Amino acid sequence: MKKITTFWTLLAILLLPIFSFSQSIIAGNDIAIANTESGKVKGYIHDGIFTYKGIPYAKAGRFMAPEKPNPWQGVRSSMTYGPVCPTDPTTTVNDESEFSFEHDWGYQNEHCQSLNIWTQKINDGKKRPVMVWLHGGGFTAGSSIELPSYDGESLSRKGDVVVVSVNHRLNVLGFLDLSAYGDKYKGSANAGLLDLVAALQWVKSNIAEFGGDPGNVTIFGQSGGGGKVTCLMNAPSAKGLFQKAIVQSGSYITRFDEKSSTQKVAAALLEELHLQPTQVDSLQKIPYDVLNEASKKALRKVSAELRKEGKPGVGWDPVLDGDFFPYQMTDPAAMEISKNIPLLVGTTKNEFTPFNPGTRNRTMEQVNADLKKRYGDKADAYMEAVKKAYPNTTDPSGYIDIDLNFRPLAIKQANQKAVSGAAPVYMYLFTWQSPVNDGIYKAMHCMDIAFEFNNIARCQEMTGGGKEAYTLADKMSGAWINFAKTGNPNAPGLPHWPAYTSENGATMVFDVKCEVKNHPDEDLQKIASAH
Repeated sequence: MKKITTFWTLLAILLLPIFSFSQSIIAGNDIAIANTESGKVKGYIHDGIFTYKGIPYAKAGRFMAPEKPNPWQGVRSSMTYGPVCPTDPTTTVNDESEFSFEHDWGYQNEHCQSLNIWTQKINDGKKRPVMVWLHGGGFTAGSSIELPSYDGESLSRKGDVVVVSVNHRLNVLGFLDLSAYGDKYKGSANAGLLDLVAALQWVKSNIAEFGGDPGNVTIFGQSGGGGKVTCLMNAPSAKGLFQKAIVQSGSYITRFDEKSSTQKVAAALLEELHLQPTQVDSLQKIPYDVLNEASKKALRKVSAELRKEGKPGVGWDPVLDGDFFPYQMTDPAAMEISKNIPLLVGTTKNEFTPFNPGTRNRTMEQVNADLKKRYGDKADAYMEAVKKAYPNTTDPSGYIDIDLNFRPLAIKQANQKAVSGAAPVYMYLFTWQSPVNDGIYKAMHCMDIAFEFNNIARCQEMTGGGKEAYTLADKMSGAWINFAKTGNPNAPGLPHWPAYTSENGATMVFDVKCEVKNHPDEDLQKIASAH
């Protein structure tokens, strides 16, 4: 027994250098100190990646335009996420969905203008591409910390890029149009977007200290974040602050709300709160929960009135205020602003359909009945078009849970951007199906984020964490990194990815086998758009 013990002891000593563990977290008073215009910040190093959280990039009074943050003395500890913008409280969740998302709701405070940074080195003079992530949640909710897939460490490590994520004002705090009540409030209608411009200005002024190149910035976002990317591409004040753009399942912003409608919301809000127009300044001091509830009532009231007039309703959306947005998106002057910005745009196969239990466990007879009800005599042609676009479709639900809302809008955005003499456009379609929970999540909304951030290890509940997921994430994150570096997403492991045109319809289909298809679902889109 003694000889056996001695043997294992000697073996352990011999193998110790191989299995020795380095310190995963390095933090302390003199660790990860970086300079900003407002003062020094202290982050920490996790597995070799310098990490900073909650750095203030601006300050602002309620409904006011952002200003530079107050400077500080000494070193500001910046090791935990900053506050998120107040929004409706989360009181219940759908268990099956929440299992896959694993939301972090954070803590709320109106002074939420902060950002987070991940980088391999600081103060080394190297100019790394910068990738600024804009979170989802429309213009109403969400934050930079909401999903585990948003963490920038893995992407920074893989591509030697500087990843930045941003919190900003949302809902009534970020998009209440008080412009009718004086010049003081002229920026209120798009205050949340003014925050994002302030964040990009901060990046331009400070990111070199964190190893980044202020002249090579890519803005990217999913869902509402993609909508924000689209907005910034149309904003003159953002021109020159970024050089590339990625819109992921976020091409739904096709027009800006008119002031004639959004100013009615402010008037209705004052009525709800029994305030006169001369008392508008009182809105700055009303508790958020009171303001929020009254603003939702105002939105519903005005939207109902507008619909009676045959006009679209209103929500918390970007506003054609004549200042931040001087042009509607279809105006040639608006398109000229981002003419030289390369665009990567796409969607997922299923988007929101997996959230509808009614599409699950359908028999073929039920599916046929559903399709005949919707498409009439085109039902058979629709099924043939599904088979043509997605040859592996066998399950009945596979015919009715394909997204037909986000994809056509992405195609529309690509067609508008891909014009002669403009920067290139690259189109993708994410079709990989998650095996988790009997496959109910499919290629749902937000599924692709984990792959683009190379965050499969953090998102196993959504992706399963299997070999397929890791392999695809390696390819997709490589494409995102290369696009940020050069404006071209071609990457190892992928077939050649040509630029998109309305004529070729070139689309990279991300799946177990990645392949480029020209107009991959053209017949399906034509039938769907006609009904």
